[in-house]
Amino acid sequence: MPSRSRSSWAHAPKHAANTRRRRFNRSVVGTVVIVIALVVVAMVFRSGGKTSATSGGAKGSSSGASASGAVTASKGGSFNVRSWIASLEAKVKGQKGNIQPGSNPSALPGPILIADEGNSRLLLVDPKGRILWQFPSAGNLKPGQTFLNPDDAFFGPTGNKIMATQESQFAVTEISIQSGHIVYRYGHPGTAGSGPGYLDNPDDAMLLPNGNIITADIKNCRILYLSPSSPAPVHIYGETTPYCYHQPPQRFGSPNGVFPMSNGNWLVTEINGDWVDEMTPSGHILFSTHPPGITYPSDSNEVSPGVYLTAAYTSPGVIEEFNQSGGLLWRFDPTGSQTLNHPSIAIPLPNGNILATDDRNDRVIVIDKKTNKIIWQYGHTGVSGTKPGYLSEPDGVDLAPPYSLLMTNASTMGIPPYKPAG
Repeated sequence: MPSRSRSSWAHAPKHAANTRRRRFNRSVVGTVVIVIALVVVAMVFRSGGKTSATSGGAKGSSSGASASGAVTASKGGSFNVRSWIASLEAKVKGQKGNIQPGSNPSALPGPILIADEGNSRLLLVDPKGRILWQFPSAGNLKPGQTFLNPDDAFFGPTGNKIMATQESQFAVTEISIQSGHIVYRYGHPGTAGSGPGYLDNPDDAMLLPNGNIITADIKNCRILYLSPSSPAPVHIYGETTPYCYHQPPQRFGSPNGVFPMSNGNWLVTEINGDWVDEMTPSGHILFSTHPPGITYPSDSNEVSPGVYLTAAYTSPGVIEEFNQSGGLLWRFDPTGSQTLNHPSIAIPLPNGNILATDDRNDRVIVIDKKTNKIIWQYGHTGVSGTKPGYLSEPDGVDLAPPYSLLMTNASTMGIPPYKPAG
């Protein structure tokens, strides 16, 4: 685990809108102008002209999202995530790629988002290994803000936001693609805790269609449902305690993943005891099982109803599919030069193959399930770096819209039935 920063800076839960107004002379004309201006401002707010980051109510809605990925923008226009990606791809057209020799670009349906933890950055990389976008870049962070060691990152259900988890920094961070800025953060970077506003090794924060967030909080042995409109968790699944063990829903054994299922429930991974559970949004447990033959399961998720995928965060590492009863359906545990070293997440691709991070081998890979061979790789095996084509302990990955995890699950995603306290 990366060394922890001891800074205690805490990011404000929400950026306030600029509310300064120009001063007018106290005359009749000035008064009339003020009244007219106030009416116009009220009409703008009623029409949803502000960005979702300025208002809890606007954030909790879908912000005018459509199936095409268009969302209402701050100036009354629209931001389309697919058009944004297309514009990035156009800028690198004709440039040399940076994937490893023998890699097949057609293994991926489009770009991927990589949480390059050791380099404290997020990268959007196309199938040829060309960097399309990076966060943070110049001007992205405001004075006093930090963005260190992101270990997971997922596009939100509309594609215009990215939710990053900074596990070793004890924070989860929401980033607006359109503005290029952090718009919400929960947790105090560099300071662990369990009280309101604090986390202790959060993992896999997910942005929900209503604008709220669900995340595992590993060392507090719990799962949290968060809202930007509430300084404290809206709901806590499991007892808040430093003593983690498997007894869901009363307690969770160091939960490290909460992933959406096609039936609206959530697939929870517990490190202690090597458990995977199906949990309803209200917190009921429908089944618990052991992924077969592995220890330290990580980020288990659903391939299809009844089929689940997990990575064993071990060396040598393992990636496997299994069923509800813990039966093995497919396994990838190569030896020799391709041996996995602490893979932390594996997700299914539309063509049936598997995209995965191989953290301590400093690479992201695609596995052909039919041949059990690596057919695509970004990163030099066991060699970390910052130049194009290099990574440093990449811990998280997601497909870019429209294939991203939360976008494909948006229509069926279960929303916890809890409201922020008044």
